[in-house]
Amino acid sequence: MANVVGEGAAGRSTRTLRAEGALTAIAADPDSPERLRRILEQALVFAGAAFAGVYTPGEDGELLCLTETAGVPRTLCGVRDCYSATGRSPVAEAARGRTVWLGPRDLAAQAQSRRTPRRDFHLAALPVRHDGCLLAVSERPGGFDADERACLGLVAAAVAAPAPPVPADGADLPPGGFSLAMDTGRLRVHDDVLDLFGVDPDDFDGRVETLLGLTVPEDLPSLMSVVEADHMTIGDRELEFRVLQPAGPPRWLRLRGRLAPGGEGRPARLVGSVTDASSLRADVTDVARVQRLAAALSTAVTVRDVGKAVVAALRRPLRADRMALAELESDRLVVTVLDPPEPEAWPEVWRSEWRTEWPDAPVRTMPTLAAALREGRPGIWPAGSPLEPALAGVGPGGLAVLPLAAGNRMAGACLVGWDAPHDFGADERTLLTAAANLAGQALMRARAFDAEHELVGMLQRQLLPRRLPRLPGAVAVARYLPSTAGLELGGDWYDVIPLPDNHVALVIGDVQGHSAGAATLMGQMRTALRAYAVEGHPPDVVVSRANRLLVDMETDLFATCCYVDVDMEAGAAWCVRAGHLPPVLRHPDGRTEIAEAEGGPPLGVVRQCDFPMSPLRLQPGTLVALTTDGLVESPDSDIDEGLERFARQVSAADPARLGPVADALLGRAPRSDDVALLLMRYDGMETRPLRESWTVWRVPQAVGHARRFTRRTLRSWGVTDEIDAPLLAVSELVTNALVHTEGQVRLDLSLVGDRLRLAVADASPRSPVKPTSIGWEATGGRGILLVEAVSATWGTLPVSGGKQVWAEFTVRT
Repeated sequence: MANVVGEGAAGRSTRTLRAEGALTAIAADPDSPERLRRILEQALVFAGAAFAGVYTPGEDGELLCLTETAGVPRTLCGVRDCYSATGRSPVAEAARGRTVWLGPRDLAAQAQSRRTPRRDFHLAALPVRHDGCLLAVSERPGGFDADERACLGLVAAAVAAPAPPVPADGADLPPGGFSLAMDTGRLRVHDDVLDLFGVDPDDFDGRVETLLGLTVPEDLPSLMSVVEADHMTIGDRELEFRVLQPAGPPRWLRLRGRLAPGGEGRPARLVGSVTDASSLRADVTDVARVQRLAAALSTAVTVRDVGKAVVAALRRPLRADRMALAELESDRLVVTVLDPPEPEAWPEVWRSEWRTEWPDAPVRTMPTLAAALREGRPGIWPAGSPLEPALAGVGPGGLAVLPLAAGNRMAGACLVGWDAPHDFGADERTLLTAAANLAGQALMRARAFDAEHELVGMLQRQLLPRRLPRLPGAVAVARYLPSTAGLELGGDWYDVIPLPDNHVALVIGDVQGHSAGAATLMGQMRTALRAYAVEGHPPDVVVSRANRLLVDMETDLFATCCYVDVDMEAGAAWCVRAGHLPPVLRHPDGRTEIAEAEGGPPLGVVRQCDFPMSPLRLQPGTLVALTTDGLVESPDSDIDEGLERFARQVSAADPARLGPVADALLGRAPRSDDVALLLMRYDGMETRPLRESWTVWRVPQAVGHARRFTRRTLRSWGVTDEIDAPLLAVSELVTNALVHTEGQVRLDLSLVGDRLRLAVADASPRSPVKPTSIGWEATGGRGILLVEAVSATWGTLPVSGGKQVWAEFTVRT
């Protein structure tokens, strides 16, 4: 045993010594801009981590932000870029000085309250100086062993080593160099850069806004996109812009820089150089327009966005009177953007083609336009050119038709028209050609996005309820908003399930991930919960069976769910949570509370587990609000803080108008995740049914006892006339249950207004079959035929462990 321990200690010592040597070599070069990344890479080498990152406090100290990473992308591990410094996340715990080691079971348990790495990961969070944290994730089944934990401690100590001081001025910068702190906007620049801007070094206040104020306003948006970039856009960038001069035209400058991550308490910095680029510019105005258009099209997502970007970039600088952008669909042009949008601003022939919003017309009705599209080159017609009326009225003083092509495909066309005679110079023709090329490529991308977005939306709508049912004594509304990040399908869902005896089930849930698989699983879970609920099971059994179903499906995804069974007659409810947010209740006096509903684990994590039921009391006027984490969780706040904020918003709402309330709540959503919201206002039932039940014992006089119970109950309810038919139905239904089933039999009576309902429940799931024909010598089979003959309607429905056969009658009270 001593030999084994000695060998293990020697092994650990060797790995630790190697890690110490590597970190010492990195520390010998403190000025290296890659120092922090190289330190984190040692966690991958010596600790076997798949991901390593450093979190440091933000400017206000309320957030812990990811400043540098190494290994696989953080999104593959479920790691966020920011955590609340006062929250209960592992990052926050480590920043407060506590080392955290979590395995798959711990991560699965935390999944119901905050976003953590997937359940097959191991996580380590170690404190570093300056209130920071080292976060490491391992994919190996055993996690971090003792040696690897020791190496992570060495890495954390190396991360916390003090960085060399940075001079306050730009004396350490090379000629033309600059360094911009991204959190404060403080700028250190070499004197050469200030000379280019025409600023005396003694007068410079160190603020980036001072230099931005000297740039040409048209170039400011593209320059701001660089100096306001966040830490997620790490990398090199290059930009040319203009600065105003005391006399003469603006001067062109070229900026080259790299966004370097911060760390060790320091912010991210944009470092690089600024040089004079005036000698490379022949025409200032046209290049600026193309540059601005390219910047706008890079952020355009939909076809409408592309059209608006083209109009905004070209119409005013070209002093055009009209601009239209149209998609080419088969042989028709479908206009997506018109500027100005008023019909009276366009020729009469266009107004005759006007549809609900924009006109569309066959290309063959405009031969000149069709020829330009075939040739694929911009066409320009000065004032007085012979054109068909549909085009002549667009630009009587001059018309430019820009085919929008991408590769070998024609996406559409852009029309630019002038009323007064317009002179097309060579530079303007070049500008129009460049703009057409940029717009064509952007339009093709946008068309693909729109098509896929429509497909995604259609699939999502098919998986969610088309409309909510009318509820007895309550009103419900629901909303769903997909994430604005990309086109991936979300896994959030909601449902409202009417149940027997004036019960209603409110369901909301969220499947892990954003993909077609998550959306498909969402549809399966919604169907399963609805099926189990309609069978008549209590809430805990419904959720437990859905959990076992998801485990048996052997998927890598899990789901959270909140299930609330509301008794509309009694104003009571039972709540079951499976890793999901609790309901928020707004009482009639305006007070709100987050329901103290005990929760179980997410669905699909553990096969055998309990899902406890928590009681809720609802007074008339109470608003029940269920939502998913996308509405309450954001990068700058913990999920608990978001839930409390959501409760305050619900408290300030007017429950009399649920639709506007739901819209207002969703209007405040961060939209980084998809969102589902379900609201129900409990009003109470104006007329409560009269109910009585009778347990039928298996004795020879059972049918007679059931008839006497029915007769006494109807007499106490004031029903004395026309009771022979209900009594006959009771005899037949009770007889069938006693003869053809085993176990307990129960007779339920209910009266609402003039509607009497009889129901006999038994332990057999097999529904009675109505015979198609009965011979005169048959001794049975007529019971269901008699019930059908004497009742207004009848049917069967499943209940927990069996079925219920019911019949309804119209009576006079």
